[in-house]
Amino acid sequence: MSVAGRCEVCGAGEVEDGCDRCGRLVCPDHFDEPTSLCTECLAEFDESPERGRDGYPDGVDEYRF
Repeated sequence: MSVAGRCEVCGAGEVEDGCDRCGRLVCPDHFDEPTSLCTECLAEFDESPERGRDGYPDGVDEYRF
């Protein structure tokens, strides 16, 4: 995507991408390539490197009690 301006998250970085969910224009530091989401939207889903898409820590499929 070719866009110009400042990152809508930090205000400092040069915009290179746009979030597929909210449409924010963000710098590479605030854009997650694999999901095409900005860091703000990614945080809402809690898809940090320690957690998978299913919400469990990486490598854990289910919990047993």
